[in-house]
Amino acid sequence: MRMLKTQYDRRGPVPQDVIRAIECETPPLAAGQALVEILAAPINPSDVLTLTGEYGILPPLPATGGSEGAGRIVELGSEVSGLSVGQLVLLPSRSGTWATHTVVDASRLQPLPEGADPGQLSMLTVNPPTASLMLTEFVTLAPGDWVIQNVANSGVGGYLVQLARLRGIRTINVVRRASAVPAVEAQGGDVVLVDGEDLQSRVEALTGGQPVRLGIDAVGGSATERIARCLSEGATLVNYGMIGGEPCVVSPQSFIFNDLRMRGFWLARWFRTTSRDIQRALYAELTRLVACGQLSARIHATYTVERIADAVAAANSGERDGKILIVPQGASMS
Repeated sequence: MRMLKTQYDRRGPVPQDVIRAIECETPPLAAGQALVEILAAPINPSDVLTLTGEYGILPPLPATGGSEGAGRIVELGSEVSGLSVGQLVLLPSRSGTWATHTVVDASRLQPLPEGADPGQLSMLTVNPPTASLMLTEFVTLAPGDWVIQNVANSGVGGYLVQLARLRGIRTINVVRRASAVPAVEAQGGDVVLVDGEDLQSRVEALTGGQPVRLGIDAVGGSATERIARCLSEGATLVNYGMIGGEPCVVSPQSFIFNDLRMRGFWLARWFRTTSRDIQRALYAELTRLVACGQLSARIHATYTVERIADAVAAANSGERDGKILIVPQGASMS
């Protein structure tokens, strides 16, 4: 069988310039392997950083792009049990999902519920657990508590808004352009504000001065300090991204006089340090929420594998509203 996959042989500052679609033969299945037709695979900021060489884990070259996705099993090798041809599955993390098909270790496939949207299910691996864990791993929050985050219109930001709402936690959502406000409000954001130097005063006015004990930053630079100023004494500020391309800036006043605690979050590290039982429990809950429609992400556009350069360019653009998905030509998502 012929398949298309995306490949990059080098890394560079313009991510869409280093990746291309190539045609190749599907490799024969060894014992314990499965051939999966990919139905949908998102492009995440970490994927773009992998192409530019700025991410924390870089695969050896040449490499196939794509870190998560959903698909259907079309063939099983010998010595595989518990799976069947035609079954909808979640692909293993960082398994080269920007392709029409992929061969993977069958034991790493996670069955998915039939009848749910494969496009939404394809985004389960990275952003939903990141959002969920940042709400639980650093500060014990109760219903009615406030959380502030920037880049609230991002994939992680959208999931965080929805998960917080399900748990009764109120969110202050900061975006960088006014056009992003309506989408965050539609997802359930309690307060949505455009970033600016007067952010602290606007937050205090809208919350009535109630404490904000958790801040979440994905921008870096001076945006980190603006979030820090909105936090109450002894609060925790978590950084999980570098969209602004600059180091986090936090003033001595925030650190010293406000007793701020600053932490970093990287999902890959959580995978390495957390038991499989805890991981499975989290993914079971997130899968249930996605399958029943309580948790979803906006999709800006879909592209075929052949248009991978256009897709990466679109994902790297700051003006999109939602995720970019790779949906291989001819794949049935139903």
